[in-house]
Amino acid sequence: MSLDKPYLDVPGTIIFDAEQSRKGYHLNQFCMSLMKAANRERFKANERAYLDEWPMTEEQKQGVLTRDLNRCMASGGNIYFLAKIGATDGKSFQQMAGSMTGMTEEEYRNMMISGGRSVEGNRFIGEDGDAQAHHQPQGQAGRIESN
Repeated sequence: MSLDKPYLDVPGTIIFDAEQSRKGYHLNQFCMSLMKAANRERFKANERAYLDEWPMTEEQKQGVLTRDLNRCMASGGNIYFLAKIGATDGKSFQQMAGSMTGMTEEEYRNMMISGGRSVEGNRFIGEDGDAQAHHQPQGQAGRIESN
């Protein structure tokens, strides 16, 4: 029996609930392994080989390999665990959060200093706020054209 989850209608938000926790258990354990220097060295030496030691889904592994934190979160990752990947790469939490919105670090910082996103148009999926899927990714970093 599935629980009623009215919070699934919040745009741009993945709630880390019990279901997400179960789905992302091995992904999050992998992230925690990066707290040890020896594991970080092994991971950086051969990321795919290290990931293959974990019983993660291919979707989770691809999320890590491409550093797509939104993809990792959708497959059960918790941002506080995923931060270990960013730290391993020498990234700040601010840089990581900016990458999740397609913003540059400066754009993300300025948005947060200005009070964050407005709730107007962002309360429910289908409104026209900047957190809605049809407005993502935001910022200059999300507009880099590929060749």
